[in-house]
Amino acid sequence: MPLSAEQLAGDPQFLSTVRFHAVRMRGLFDAGPRLARLLASQQRWLLAQTAYALSMERDPANPSSGLTATALVSEITRHKAASRNTVLSFIDELLTYRFIVCEAGDERKRPRHYHASEVTHQGMMGWMHSNLVALDVLDGGSRAAYFADHHELMRTAQPRIARNCLAEQAWREPSERIALFLWNDAGGLIMDYLVSRLDLEDAHPERYTIGHLDTRALAAGFMMSHTHLQRLFAKAVQHDCVGWDETGGKPELWMSRAFVDEYCRWQAIKFACIDEAFHWAKSQPGKGA
Repeated sequence: MPLSAEQLAGDPQFLSTVRFHAVRMRGLFDAGPRLARLLASQQRWLLAQTAYALSMERDPANPSSGLTATALVSEITRHKAASRNTVLSFIDELLTYRFIVCEAGDERKRPRHYHASEVTHQGMMGWMHSNLVALDVLDGGSRAAYFADHHELMRTAQPRIARNCLAEQAWREPSERIALFLWNDAGGLIMDYLVSRLDLEDAHPERYTIGHLDTRALAAGFMMSHTHLQRLFAKAVQHDCVGWDETGGKPELWMSRAFVDEYCRWQAIKFACIDEAFHWAKSQPGKGA
């Protein structure tokens, strides 16, 4: 049976699962920084996942199926996740970096149909595999091994994940403190980096130590200005998300336990959607069962 968001968030080992996944996401960023930035903010995550879902659903026998600008605008604006112009700009960006390509013969047609390029497909497969591995670490399951032998599951599971996450307001519109990071262009990358460095053995009752940060190098690595990153941290300090311990030789960053718990409850929504879609896809006749 799939795990619910409540079960996940209530499991004392779930933070280790979230941290494990954050470490793997950092690895995916190192392997393909520009592709990883497609999932680096909440809005871009929703856009990218929905665009990929539409691409997965393309049926040549159904002219209205698949990824078109009109279809993506319709899906996204229905939930007020982005404006029409933002969606169209996102499609242009995907085309520019060849994360999607126009279907042969559609170059002069309206609407144009697009499909995910191989680099996008491999990146999304890696994202799915990482989430399944993280869930397996939590409960000793074998999702990732099954997925490795049944890649066709992606075509049915991912669109269900994308739509369920898009429809779930608590995931689509994170709380104010999480939104400080996740509505920032590189916020998801920053959160993965910070969570991956949490000292889970820290006995402090109110916070987890992250350690010394070279913020200038961090900003350069995430392709953002140092000033922008400093402002983000300043706002996070004001909202009691993080703080600096300056009692030692070098200032060390910490993250409040309350904020970590809040972030885990939000992440649990996504992991629950993934687990539900995985089990659902496995049960479909001829679709991976």
